Amino acid sequence: MYGNQHLFIPGPTNVPEPVRQAMNIPMEDMRAPDFGAFTKPLLADLKKVYRTETGTVFLYPSSGTGMWETAITNTLNVGDHVLMSRFGQFSLLWVDMAERLGLVVDVIDVEWGKGVPVEQYAKKLAADKEHKIKAVFATQNETATGVGSDIAGVRAALDAANHPALLFVDGVSSIGSVEFEMDKWGVDCAVSGSQKGFMLPAGLGILGVSQKALDARANARMPRCYFDLQDMLNLNGDGYFPYTPATQLFRGLRVSLDMLLEAGMENVWARQGWLAAGVHKAVAAWDGCELVARGPEWASDTVSAIYAPEGVDARDVISGAYNKYQTSLGTGLNKLMGKAFRIGHLGSLNPVMLCGAISAAEMALRDAGAKIVPGSGVAAAQEHYRKPVA
Repeated sequence: MYGNQHLFIPGPTNVPEPVRQAMNIPMEDMRAPDFGAFTKPLLADLKKVYRTETGTVFLYPSSGTGMWETAITNTLNVGDHVLMSRFGQFSLLWVDMAERLGLVVDVIDVEWGKGVPVEQYAKKLAADKEHKIKAVFATQNETATGVGSDIAGVRAALDAANHPALLFVDGVSSIGSVEFEMDKWGVDCAVSGSQKGFMLPAGLGILGVSQKALDARANARMPRCYFDLQDMLNLNGDGYFPYTPATQLFRGLRVSLDMLLEAGMENVWARQGWLAAGVHKAVAAWDGCELVARGPEWASDTVSAIYAPEGVDARDVISGAYNKYQTSLGTGLNKLMGKAFRIGHLGSLNPVMLCGAISAAEMALRDAGAKIVPGSGVAAAQEHYRKPVA
């Protein structure tokens, strides 16, 4: 009756109408003789988004968390040493999983607002002459803090040390949105999910695996069943799956991949940077607000985590935006609860939509007691968006 509820969380993201319509079909036979003819090109085109020619991409009815576990259990063993860093809720949860699965984790705690500590990784890898470290983990985009990290730099650190460790990357809120080069960066396991840059509902876990990581399975003895890659490999070559796949999501994925590849991944990446810059300029115009990211070199192109002004509870901003202005903003997670809110700017978005999100956040901030100039953030974003993508 009163228009749409506006979604500006960093996932699930808005589903484009052609994608939604593609999923609005009757149930189909996932073992039909012609089903493989549909799914084999789908898997091949996922490789184009992941930017890999030599790797294999797997699709699971799962979330990104399931793909974290798949990567670990198919390549490593209990007691293996791994190098990780913790600088937000999702990198924290990945460390927790690794520890609970029995890995020996050398974890570097980083100030929330910064990302993967490449220089510290380089020192630890250079010092590991016996190559005890079996895998290096890096969260490319920390969704909780709006921080991006340098995966190419992590690969350079591995190469400089001539270190054979596997490279695992959490790309849930980055792959399909910001620059990601699986082959060029030598990524061995790359985790993503359907509900972010792929512009789908949640429910598909997507995992890119290098040949090196597939070869590591021969010595991996962790218990696994549902997430055993061998079961997938046995059937995926013909376009089939060892259990019931999420066929409707596959149909939506076909359309979202067509949209991404038609636009060109480099153009998608550039546009994401342009959209993010407008939000960042709005935040800079709000008195008392600032990005959680501790500098432009850390600021994410897919989500902005924003500190509310001193004395303003960010939970009031979020609830006000939702209840009064029909706009969903992301909450502050863990130590950012009550201190920060988030604006997701990935997936199917345009400048007018983001100006709406900025306007709703601005009104909710003022309602919560923030002393910001009305229209200041919207005006800053407008001036940015009037200029074309660089």
